[in-house]
Amino acid sequence: MSDHYLPGLEHVIASETSISYLDVEKEEIVIRGYDLMELAEQMTYLDVVGLLLEGELPNVTRRQAIEDQIQSVYGLPPNVRAMLHLMPDRADMMDVLRTSISALASFDDELDDRSLEANGRKAIRLLAKVPQIVAYGYRAITKQPLIEPDPKLSYTANFLYMITGTIPSPMEVAIFDQSLIVYSEHELPNSTFTARVIASTQSDIYGALVGAVASLKGTLHGGANEAVMHMLLEAGSEADLEALIRSKLARKERIMGFGHRVYMRKPDPRALLMKEALSKLAPACQQQELYDMCVRGENVMRTEKGLHPNLDYYAAPVYYLLGIPIEMFTPVFLAARTVGISAHVMEQHANNRLFRPRVRYTGARDLHPPGGDTLLESEDEIV
Repeated sequence: MSDHYLPGLEHVIASETSISYLDVEKEEIVIRGYDLMELAEQMTYLDVVGLLLEGELPNVTRRQAIEDQIQSVYGLPPNVRAMLHLMPDRADMMDVLRTSISALASFDDELDDRSLEANGRKAIRLLAKVPQIVAYGYRAITKQPLIEPDPKLSYTANFLYMITGTIPSPMEVAIFDQSLIVYSEHELPNSTFTARVIASTQSDIYGALVGAVASLKGTLHGGANEAVMHMLLEAGSEADLEALIRSKLARKERIMGFGHRVYMRKPDPRALLMKEALSKLAPACQQQELYDMCVRGENVMRTEKGLHPNLDYYAAPVYYLLGIPIEMFTPVFLAARTVGISAHVMEQHANNRLFRPRVRYTGARDLHPPGGDTLLESEDEIV
């Protein structure tokens, strides 16, 4: 056995996949052969859903069929809805999400069917119900009335409507839809890898998604978009943001929203798309200074550290201006990524190999237990 060790599995090829690939040299995110940026600019989220789950872009008829299928399975089991109201108001939304998805599994009659067809149907059900869990969960713990989906609204418009309680404008829907697309799939980050490891044991798609949620809750994976927004609000102005970033750098603190394990010193193309979206949304919301702040922060980090913003840096202010509460940023990320994770679970189940890596042992060797005495000297001592 080779003892070659790469901490964090960096540069280790862990899976073969036809789903997606981060081509760093070409600065392209490949989704089943397509450039993710072109998909985000020309297609809808449900087009990408069809591509990820079925392997090809749907035509107009098929896309409508996917939307109809999702609408037909809207609604949470009454017991799951009731459970949301039992969550304490201090509950973290990611904990609400993983608990609810785990409970939801018990209501799926096809839970233990690992076939491609059954997993596809379960993925559609998850795409219907995870956004409702996200929206209902937050409203339940903040004691707000739940907003039921409107059958007249599109999938994306309904998601935003259930969160905010306000029917979004066409521009807001288009921008939110783009954000769902760029969050939908990103090769093999920790959460997707976690899902594939779980799926490799022949566990079900719900269990794999719960594991992904738990992984995404970690501060080194999810949560960066929330941290970015808190930083922007703490600063409040261009000059103050620059001062805040410089003070953090002086203390050698990490600036959330910059850098990426894969992209390293190259721009995250998804961030560029969300930057463009923010440039349209900010003036429409009379929040031009928020856009200017972000650009100022980007310039400081590029000058001082040679780092580019990642998706979370510009997605955060976009979500904020769309009226999404900060605590919901990461759950919305997970809801968008549900389709990508589902595609990976389906691929893992279809061509499975159990993940079972080895370790480089760094502990002691050749130790022996003390003496030859046994714990009990004789049978007489048994009482």
